[in-house]
Amino acid sequence: MEKINDTLTIIKFVEFILGIIIIPLAIAIWNLIKGVRCQLRNDMLHIYYSYKDIKHIRQYEKENFIYLYKAYKALKGNSFIDDIYKEIRTWEVIT
Repeated sequence: MEKINDTLTIIKFVEFILGIIIIPLAIAIWNLIKGVRCQLRNDMLHIYYSYKDIKHIRQYEKENFIYLYKAYKALKGNSFIDDIYKEIRTWEVIT
């Protein structure tokens, strides 16, 4: 009977830790990831729309876009940015 009580105490402790610490932390991290993805997407779209009419891009802006894109994809960003990335890769680099 004592082992059952010890096991129940451990289970209750684990439930407490999950409910008070782990789950809220996981939710906070997920929300942070979504926010960072949104900011990365916004930054990439800003670069894209700044140069899309002339189809030329400055070297540092292209490099910055590529860094942003890699971070965005690492955070499981969606695929509509893939088409923009492919298009920007074809643009002439200006100084």
